[in-house]
Amino acid sequence: MCAQPTPVHSADSRLCSKAQLEPHHQVRQDLSPAAERLRHILGEDDSTPTPTIFTEMDTLQQEGGELEWKESARWVKFEEKVEEGGERWSKPHVSTLTLHSLFELRTCLQTGSILLDLEGYSLPQIVEEIVEQQITDGLIPPDLKEKIIFVLLRKHRHQTKKPIHRSLADMGKSSNTVSFAPFTDHAQSRSMNDISDTPSTDQLKNKFMKKIPRDAEASNVLIGEVDFLDKPFVSFVRLAQATTLGGLTEVPVPTRFLFILLGPHGKTKSYNEIGRAIATLMVDDLFSDVAYKARDREDLIAGVDEFLDEVIVLPPGEWDPKIRIEPPKKVPSAEMRHLGQVNGLAGGAAGGEDEEIGGGLWLDIKRKIPWYCSDIYDGFHIQSISAVLFIYLGCITNAITFGGLLGDATDNYQGVMESFLGTALAGSVFCLFGGQPLIILSSTGPILIFEKLLYEFSKNNDVDYMELRLWIGLHSCLQCFLLVFSDASYIIKYMTRFTEEGFSSLISFIFISDAIKKMVAFKYYPINRGFKPDYITAYKCECIAPDQGESSNYFFFNYFMLIFYLILFSVIVGFNLTDLDWSQLSKKECVKYGGMLVGNSCKYVPDLALMSFILFFGTYSMTVSLKKFKFSRYFPTKLRKLISDFAIFMSIMSFVGLDMLMGLDTPKLIVPTEFKPTRSDRGWLVMPFGKNPWWWCVASFVPALLVTILIFMDQQISAVIVNRKENKLKRSVPCWRKEEQRLTGILVFVLTGLSVFLAPILQYIPMPVLYGVFLYMGVASLSGIQFWERIKLYLMPPKHQPDFSFLRHVPMRRVHLFTLVQIVCLAVLWILKSTFLAIIFPVMILGLMVVRKLLDLMFSQHDLAWLDDILPDKDKKKKEDEKKKKKDKKAPEPESDEEVRKCTICQVWICLS
Repeated sequence: MCAQPTPVHSADSRLCSKAQLEPHHQVRQDLSPAAERLRHILGEDDSTPTPTIFTEMDTLQQEGGELEWKESARWVKFEEKVEEGGERWSKPHVSTLTLHSLFELRTCLQTGSILLDLEGYSLPQIVEEIVEQQITDGLIPPDLKEKIIFVLLRKHRHQTKKPIHRSLADMGKSSNTVSFAPFTDHAQSRSMNDISDTPSTDQLKNKFMKKIPRDAEASNVLIGEVDFLDKPFVSFVRLAQATTLGGLTEVPVPTRFLFILLGPHGKTKSYNEIGRAIATLMVDDLFSDVAYKARDREDLIAGVDEFLDEVIVLPPGEWDPKIRIEPPKKVPSAEMRHLGQVNGLAGGAAGGEDEEIGGGLWLDIKRKIPWYCSDIYDGFHIQSISAVLFIYLGCITNAITFGGLLGDATDNYQGVMESFLGTALAGSVFCLFGGQPLIILSSTGPILIFEKLLYEFSKNNDVDYMELRLWIGLHSCLQCFLLVFSDASYIIKYMTRFTEEGFSSLISFIFISDAIKKMVAFKYYPINRGFKPDYITAYKCECIAPDQGESSNYFFFNYFMLIFYLILFSVIVGFNLTDLDWSQLSKKECVKYGGMLVGNSCKYVPDLALMSFILFFGTYSMTVSLKKFKFSRYFPTKLRKLISDFAIFMSIMSFVGLDMLMGLDTPKLIVPTEFKPTRSDRGWLVMPFGKNPWWWCVASFVPALLVTILIFMDQQISAVIVNRKENKLKRSVPCWRKEEQRLTGILVFVLTGLSVFLAPILQYIPMPVLYGVFLYMGVASLSGIQFWERIKLYLMPPKHQPDFSFLRHVPMRRVHLFTLVQIVCLAVLWILKSTFLAIIFPVMILGLMVVRKLLDLMFSQHDLAWLDDILPDKDKKKKEDEKKKKKDKKAPEPESDEEVRKCTICQVWICLS
């Protein structure tokens, strides 16, 4: 599968959502002034995505007579507090803020100093600038300058550090209220050993760094009380460039923002709540965008106002504020935060950004070329080694599974060996030239299904499969090039959730059905139905001499040949015919010497059905359990995630080991033990002529069109699902702020190609194990599909139904009607797939788009907005595009999750692989 260059995840969509839910795309004009202001500043330039913000809050305390800043809380997305004992962090939880603290924060931003794009290179210099600005603005008298600088440059003690001077007598004497002790040497405030430009050893060894994205930037919040101020000292600072400020931050993350609040004593709780409020705002998707792009004080205040518009107040006395709200398993996307907004309502993708032939391809190349060199040398990093090993194991597991199933579907014309080589070739080329080098190419279910249907068609019509497939690949390659140069990928804007779910559900049910059918066939491991335990003493099989058996027309000839063979054998090896005890011979020896097997257990077949089903359901159950293990409470997060990521590989290895331990003759994966094609009667090269009539070369254009449609649908639907905004993917950014590079993928696929030499090991994998993986893939792909959740609503009483958002806004009868239409469409696709028309099932998928268009006649736009995605208004979008072109001459960037660019080389190489 291949995804497109990823669209920007812009928080501006949250602001636009109020205007996107009106039926028939009627835009409301009642946006607040704050929302209108933010729409303007956030819509100006989306060329650089907003980095992830790590926020740390430190409070001023006095330990053993010394002033120090002590870390009290931190945020990546959710809040973690230092527990009261001060020895451990709390679990991440949703920040619960008081409404009063947000209003006080708004007042602080209105009255304090705001320094945007400050050129800062060290903490002392930055503090100097902040205090000078306060004096210039008349907020503090000049005589307080040295005192404030002294306080702000005190040592920072993080949760990982222990205080240097702290005796038992000092325990419990910590205080947030600090008395200022005069000092004689101003240089004393500048001589701290943790104000360095390079990270300290403790910072570099901090394991928490693994939870922070590589391109993250820090926001530091400093809160404290002093006795020399009679009113709060407030400053919000945005540095022009993120700068590492030594020991200011717990982890070696460059600081971009600073919020300082010093005030007179007596308001400790109020100050802490204000600090938590700004820290929570800084990790909010929208406000972080505002903080990066704000031009003045009013922009920041507008961001706070927009946040206040969305805050929900819980009445006191009706909930326990001591309970920490755990983070949701799936964080809603930014555009879901307005009531009435559902994913994908941006009006569809814009089409025809560049009307020239190949304009989309040219834009893709221009966007990617500047980062091509860095995409290579950025891979020279120690983390790339672990990434290569991890992805490689996932790739070979997928290649083994699909290779085995492909060999079973095509009578071994294609198998594991071909799967390894095809994956390695296509993947390596894509990593070198593809638009998103982090995308990993591998076999997919739709292609497997098409190969199976194509082979059955060839077999039933006496057509050479390999030659036909060669011409289909060549034609499909040409057709994909035409799609690329015609910018046909913009048709994806008409592909809504209705089509995605129909396509995904069909593939899932085919996976499940095929896996079960393979197991119940019992072709290689029949059940011994004639066995009766009560007759166990009667079951026997004896070998008797030929002359004791029943006579036949060829008895004398056979007996003569037997005597001749035995005499010759006895002469050579000294075998004595008279000493032969026929009753002691094994089954093979009896047949070899011409004896006869007599008895009702002579045709007994070992019952392998039970073992095969143990392998089948065991692999499936273990994979499901290990995948869910990352949500367990046991073991560290890293270990749980590692076990979950390697669930399929561990399940395969476990049940391969069980099969080898039992030693039963279960059906195994057919793979050549040396470097040659899986099927012995074919070579590596397929000749284009000779086995099929010449007109098949032209006629193959039709099935090639089906393959092209299938690849297009598979690629584009996968890209739309992956690029939905809740996944928060971002497009390429300057090399120093990305993990995206080409070297890792190239190494992965080179190793995959070398895996063809693992054939002697792969032949021990039982086929029931692969069928178990196949079943898991089908069941797992159903989870998360809204269509499947709506089907289950038919069996649930209303009081037990989950609180789905669409149930709040769409009557249940309309929900059931929409689901019924999808069920009928899926049933029609399934029936057609089971007939001689199965070969054209890619065209049937396109038919879902036609059905979706007809649903506009059955359902209101309001209902479709909640149950599906709104189809774009062509005329309206055209006017918007023309207006945007007049405003900005350069090519616009994608704005919605469905505005997906072409992955050009990918489409071509999938065909050839």
